[in-house]
Amino acid sequence: MFWFRQGMRKTGNYHIDPVVVVIVVVAAVVVVVVIVVVAAVVVVVVIEVHVVGVIVVVVVVVIEVNVVVVLVIVVVAAVVVVVVIEVHVVVVVVVVVVVVVVVVVVVVVVVVAIVMAVVEDVLAIVAVVAIVASAAVVEVEAAAAPIAFVVVIEVVVVVVEVVEK
Repeated sequence: MFWFRQGMRKTGNYHIDPVVVVIVVVAAVVVVVVIVVVAAVVVVVVIEVHVVGVIVVVVVVVIEVNVVVVLVIVVVAAVVVVVVIEVHVVVVVVVVVVVVVVVVVVVVVVVVAIVMAVVEDVLAIVAVVAIVASAAVVEVEAAAAPIAFVVVIEVVVVVVEVVEK
């Protein structure tokens, strides 16, 4: 408005100065262009920010999924390893127990066989001693019978002699 009034004063009439019109039009065009450019830049920046945000979210999700998958694989592998180790330990313990039982049975059988052999030997010796002892008793009895008979006769003779006197 300032330029519009100045133009009217200079010319002295009420027509509009063309320089002022050009300046106003150029200024309006510049303002509109600046507004459009700023709006376009803002739109581009917003779009880029959204794209970058989406990319970041996708990357984060992919990383999290990969981490979860890796953790699941590690946990499953650890569980498998633990199960395999436990199975091997159980198998080893079972084998050791079976071996110990077999060894104990073999030792018991061997000890029983040795004891039975010793008992048989002792019984054989006892049998031999019994046979020898019974034979000796028979011999002693056989030898003692005549002696006893003689002793009895002598006692009878002595008694008879005493009675006769």
